[in-house]
Amino acid sequence: MKSEDLVFAGQGRLTYASDNHPPIPRSKIGIIIGNLGTPDATDYWSMRRYLSEFLSDRRVIDYSPVIWQPLLQLVILSKRPFSSGAAYRGIWNKDDNESPLLTIVRNQKLKLEAYFKDVYGDAIVLDFCMRYGNPSTLEVMEKLQAAGCEKILFFPLYPQYAAPTTATANDQVFRSLMKMNWQPTIRTVPAYYENDLYIESLASSVKEAYNKVKKKPEHLIVSYHGVPERYLLDGDPYHCQCQKTTRLLITNLGWKNKDVTTTFQSKFGPEKWIGPATVDYVAALAKRGIKNIAIVAPAFSADCVETLEEINEEIRASFLESGGETFIYVPCLNDRKDHIFALGKIIENELMGWV
Repeated sequence: MKSEDLVFAGQGRLTYASDNHPPIPRSKIGIIIGNLGTPDATDYWSMRRYLSEFLSDRRVIDYSPVIWQPLLQLVILSKRPFSSGAAYRGIWNKDDNESPLLTIVRNQKLKLEAYFKDVYGDAIVLDFCMRYGNPSTLEVMEKLQAAGCEKILFFPLYPQYAAPTTATANDQVFRSLMKMNWQPTIRTVPAYYENDLYIESLASSVKEAYNKVKKKPEHLIVSYHGVPERYLLDGDPYHCQCQKTTRLLITNLGWKNKDVTTTFQSKFGPEKWIGPATVDYVAALAKRGIKNIAIVAPAFSADCVETLEEINEEIRASFLESGGETFIYVPCLNDRKDHIFALGKIIENELMGWV
């Protein structure tokens, strides 16, 4: 093979390469959107593998491994895969045999891919990964590198920053770099809870949900995934960013503060967590005579077990069993057109200087 025959992805020639140099794809830019993760199936062993990876992450559970791992492996993982598997089976996408989160993130990827292809053609390669489970961060990064991506923008789809979400997703990207001989240049996208387009999309989803029902909710619950209170005291900005997200949402809606409450869900373990707890707060509302409520979950960019099962089943049941009458769950932004547009604009801003 002669040097002039070495094609740069079909759009140029490596005239400086030696005769025996292998073909090299044209340099491209990669974009990876990342989310938490999902088990591959709902059986005991699939759930155990997923939960073991998730709950062994020191960003998620930061107890000493000497104490935590025996408790996790011998006690918690002997029981929890059964209850978690049951929760996933209740929401499982049976048509595609996968979790709703995986389905939604793939759809987000496909729509963002189309968004960027319209503008940049084949110069940008877009894919998605999961922090836990499949497709793994390393697998996707190696895939993009093989496609010629010398620069990669990683976008953890968490509107608010938290160490157990954004930080651990970024950690995994940089751990993956340690296994790559030719490291691509990496950028990460920061929290986007203040982004005007994101807030506008969030407010629109609430308005649309209200417009679909005859009896308007008396109160809106804005529920976020909780964290132990000591995370806040140690300087994690998550709690403050959640509170500001709610304030921006109220301002966009033009509502009064008394009509909206910020709460937190998904408590795990004996520690004190930030509150109020969503499951308890909705029950208290019903007992106070607030019979019609709506709930939205801005910390989740895609519906998952914490929204479809915990909110729409467990928290709904807590409200109705306490005397509530109408419970409206406002779906996550998922692959809504205005959400995809907002994510696309955020990505374009972070690509400045690269494109």
